[in-house]
Amino acid sequence: MWGAGAIFLLAIFARALPGPRTIDDAFITFRYARHWVEGAGLVYNPGEAVLGTTTPLYTLFMAALARMAGGKAADFTALAWAVNAIADGVTCVLLLALGRRLRIAFAGVAAALVWAVAPMAVTFSIGGMETSVYIALMTATFYLHSMDRPVGVALAASLSILTRPDALLFVLPLAADRARRGGLIGAVPGGQRIGWNEAAVFLAPLLLWLIYALPLFGSPIPHSLTAKVAAYHLPPEAGLVRLIQHYATPFFEHLTLGTGPAAILGLWGLHSVLFGLGALACIRQRSSAWAIFLYPWIYLAVFASANPLIFRWYLAPPLPVYFLGIFAGVQKISQDLRLRPLPYLFAAAAIGSSLRAWTAHPDHGPDRPAPAMAFIQLELLYRDVAEWLRPRMLPHQVMAAGDIGALGYYSDARILDTIGLISPVSIGYYPLPSDLYVINYAIPPELIRDLLPDYLVLLEVYGRNGLLRQDWFAREYHLLRVVPTDLYESDGLLIYQRISP
Repeated sequence: MWGAGAIFLLAIFARALPGPRTIDDAFITFRYARHWVEGAGLVYNPGEAVLGTTTPLYTLFMAALARMAGGKAADFTALAWAVNAIADGVTCVLLLALGRRLRIAFAGVAAALVWAVAPMAVTFSIGGMETSVYIALMTATFYLHSMDRPVGVALAASLSILTRPDALLFVLPLAADRARRGGLIGAVPGGQRIGWNEAAVFLAPLLLWLIYALPLFGSPIPHSLTAKVAAYHLPPEAGLVRLIQHYATPFFEHLTLGTGPAAILGLWGLHSVLFGLGALACIRQRSSAWAIFLYPWIYLAVFASANPLIFRWYLAPPLPVYFLGIFAGVQKISQDLRLRPLPYLFAAAAIGSSLRAWTAHPDHGPDRPAPAMAFIQLELLYRDVAEWLRPRMLPHQVMAAGDIGALGYYSDARILDTIGLISPVSIGYYPLPSDLYVINYAIPPELIRDLLPDYLVLLEVYGRNGLLRQDWFAREYHLLRVVPTDLYESDGLLIYQRISP
């Protein structure tokens, strides 16, 4: 009990220490929530019913908390910071409990300790994303599954899906195992039949969301999923390569061993073998555990096949179970070979390697210890631009941009999203010719030509080979300001205004 409390407090401390370092996409969620609090509805642009957030439950939860915490004046960055810290603390406690339930208690302690300080966990917790709440719900689902609490599993699974739709990747194996043990697939002696209450608690939250979202948005599925697939330009192997790198270095071993192919493939092989040994040991003890330990590999296979642009927060969800399996494998080897110090040495190395990925003095933002990957330099630039533009823009004017998070939140301007997350019209302008891309994204020139927004904010690299070379663009727009930056190999952050006809 005392150990669980100590690890919970460690997780809280590790997130309190850096303070909020909010990521661009979190600001999209915050703007939806703020408009709901203000009475405009669950919309990004007032009057435009587009579901551009992939996390409706988290958005509504933030909105409800904001209403209780001060309404329109609520600080969403602080609210998300506090909620996510608590959620990660809960995840640590659940990992401890899940380890005990699967008879790998040491693995549970080690996974919880690493999760408390893991850069991937802390970055997106302080970044304001829904990741921490989603992973807490996922881990709760796994724990309840291990406890044979099907009604609890059904509720936690349903809430997970409403927090992120890719929760289906772990819910479906759990459902298959439940169907097997419930007698729908084959017959298991002594299996507990599926009851109406189980189905009801799973379906009720989803039906409530459907009843709300279908008339408002026309679909309960986030529009942003389609937009991200259409807008980004990637080689077919990009997702697989990125995921292999990630699974090879879950404890940031590359900071010590480098990123050469031999190191990456060797580490991937090592962690895969350890995970496999640990998972098999758990499944022999409790056959239903297969549905838990399959999740990281389903996640890898689906995302590698779909090949979306792998945003950093996409890499966090498989880690708690991945940690648990790896440490269980080390525990199994230690028991078989009677190498008692091995699990402690491995866990200490994993924690130490994870802490190496922190920096005492970030080179931007608050001067407080934080994970080095908690990078918000672009968000700070967009906030500066938003606050500079806000008094210059009229209420009816439209600002176009590809990165709309901090820019839209702090300007509160009407936004034309050139990727299409909240502006469906943009999707029709993709795909673009390959020669327009310098990196993985470019603004469609014809989108700007057809809709003629009043302002345009873009990293120079987004328009270098396309929009900025158009003669008509030079006639229609003049450059108001250049904010110096070389992010993404860009030659500045550019602010254009349309020349009045």
